Amino acid sequence: MKIAPENATALIVDLQEKLVPVISESERLLERNRFLLDGLAVFDVPVVSTRQYPKGLGDSLPEIVESMKNATVFDKTTFSCLATDEIRAAFAADPRPNVILAGIEAHICVLQTALDLLALGKTVYWVADCVSSRNPFDAQIAFERAVQAGVIPTTAESLLFELTGAAGSPQFKQISKLATGRK
Repeated sequence: MKIAPENATALIVDLQEKLVPVISESERLLERNRFLLDGLAVFDVPVVSTRQYPKGLGDSLPEIVESMKNATVFDKTTFSCLATDEIRAAFAADPRPNVILAGIEAHICVLQTALDLLALGKTVYWVADCVSSRNPFDAQIAFERAVQAGVIPTTAESLLFELTGAAGSPQFKQISKLATGRK
């Protein structure tokens, strides 16, 4: 099954000031998430962002906020985003069946959120190059468990070109420029 812009919502989990610096390959993670978010903006895909206990872990990183135009932001203290009633209600009410999932940490908040989204009846696209943990092995096992549970693995570039559909589409040049790092 292919994903389309009109049937998807993105969920970006906890890319915060005090969390990201301790994450494995944090610079690559940020670059890939910015690429994903900039590409999703081309298609006007709605974005939901979470912040885990911002009083202690800080705000979302400024460079991520810059790429999350018009995002809905929720604060939480639960590991699964959907264990927070307000976030669960938002996704339960969202008619879009597909959720594009990215963020940290893979083996805690992202995995538990993916499992709860599946239980809610959503199709979850785990953007593997936009998800990480402090320990790469934890991230690997979380990814494997999520796939076994039914999430669909993808990468940011693969997903964005799937949303694009064809070289002749209006968004093709914009996505191609983002993918090659050209302005």
